[in-house]
Amino acid sequence: MKTRASSLAFALMIAASGLAGSSLAYGQGTPQSIAVQRLATVQSGTGFRASKLVGSDVYDNNGNKIGEIDDIVLESPNAGAFAILSVGGFLGMGKHLVAVPFNDLQISAKQIVLQTDKSSLKAMPEFNYAKE
Repeated sequence: MKTRASSLAFALMIAASGLAGSSLAYGQGTPQSIAVQRLATVQSGTGFRASKLVGSDVYDNNGNKIGEIDDIVLESPNAGAFAILSVGGFLGMGKHLVAVPFNDLQISAKQIVLQTDKSSLKAMPEFNYAKE
């Protein structure tokens, strides 16, 4: 118990004296080099949560609803993302799924806009999920 208290007191003394940021650490009495990195933590409020986008309506430039975001698919970390839109149908019946590049969506606090019309989306090849 005394050893733990002594160790804690020693660690606090080192931290208070400013030696904690030195480039040498002692392991079993032998100095060892360590690299110290300072990272700036930045809070970003510019992104959109996928869980909040799924189910959102998508509109054309005239404010007409042209579909709904059914899912968001990530190709790979560097290949980008696709929004899977549900076009047409009623209560999930007869819907037509299409994939559009996520970057084509203009997302604001009020609505999601895609520079196309409903007939163009319906004419696109249907998107099918890969069988697992």
